[in-house]
Amino acid sequence: MTKYGNKLPQLGDTMFLTDGGLETTLIFHQGVDLPYFAAFDLLKDEDGTETLRRYYAHYAQIARRQNMGFVLEAPTWRANPDWAAKLGYDAVTLADANRRAIGLMLEIRDRYETPRAPMVISGNLGPRGDGYRADLRMTSKQAREYHGRQIETFAMTDADMVAAFTLNYTEEAIGVVQAARDHDMPVAISFTVETDGRLPSGERLADAIARTDQATDDYAAYFMINCAHPTHFERELRMGGEWRERIRGIRANASKRSHAELDESTDLDAGNPEELGGQYRELRAILPRLSVIGGCCGTDHRHVEAMGRACHPHGLAVNA
Repeated sequence: MTKYGNKLPQLGDTMFLTDGGLETTLIFHQGVDLPYFAAFDLLKDEDGTETLRRYYAHYAQIARRQNMGFVLEAPTWRANPDWAAKLGYDAVTLADANRRAIGLMLEIRDRYETPRAPMVISGNLGPRGDGYRADLRMTSKQAREYHGRQIETFAMTDADMVAAFTLNYTEEAIGVVQAARDHDMPVAISFTVETDGRLPSGERLADAIARTDQATDDYAAYFMINCAHPTHFERELRMGGEWRERIRGIRANASKRSHAELDESTDLDAGNPEELGGQYRELRAILPRLSVIGGCCGTDHRHVEAMGRACHPHGLAVNA
C-alpha cells in the first residue's frame, strides 16, 4: 500500500503545485542534451540523476515556502517501449529506469515534505506517438496493453498514482485508464489542445472527457489540460457545462505559439510569468475543482512561483 492508498489528497481542499517544463528547462536553460525529450535517460548515471534531483528539489522548496501541496511527476514521460527503444533500452532496462525514477521522487518527498506541503508521487506516462499529432492511433484495447506495461511497473513501486500527459485522442486515454484500473492505480488524464481548443484529433475537450468517462465508468480520478496556452482553451471552458468539474489540473505552456510553431522553434518563448499566473487565477474562477497547477513547455520555477502566488487559497503564506 502506498502512502495515500487510493485517496489522493489533491482531491480535497488543498491546492497543489507541480513542476514546470522539465524538458525545455533542461535543454534551453541548462544545455542538457536530451534526445527525443527523454529525461528518464538521465537516470542512467549519477551526474544525470543529480541534474534531475536539483530540478525537482527547486520546485519542492517552492511548495514548502508557499505552504502548498506538490505532485512529484516522475521524469518518465518518454519511458515507454517505442521511445525508449530509440535510446537502446529493452524491457528489463526500461522497467529499471521507471523504478529508479520513482525512487528519486521518494527521495525528494522524504527530504522536503511537511504537514502543510504534502507530496504525492505520480508515475508519469506520455503518448505512444507524437503528442502534437494524432496521426498514428491505437484502439483503446491496444493502448490498454501498450501502456499497461509501464503502469504495471509503477504499481509495484511506492507511486501513489499514474498520470498520462499530452494525449491527443480519446482511445489512448481510455486504454490508459483501463490499464490503471487493471492494476488498481489512481489515474489522471491530461489532454492537449490546439489553438482552437480542440484536441489534435479534432475532438472537443468536453466530448473527449465524456467519452473517456463513459468507457471506463468514471474511473479516472480527474482530468487535466497540458501543453497549450490558456488563451487556447479558455473559450471552451467558458462555454460551461458540468464536464468542467472533472478538470482538476492545468499545466499550460508559457508560449501562445501553436504546436506546429513550437515544433519548428529553435528558441525558447518563456512568455511572462506574472501574466501567466494571473491567467491561472482567472481559470480558477471557471474551473470549480481546479487543485493542481504547474507548467509545461517554456515554463520554469518563475512561472510556478507566480502561479502559486496568484492561486494560493488563503493568500500567500510563506514558511520561514
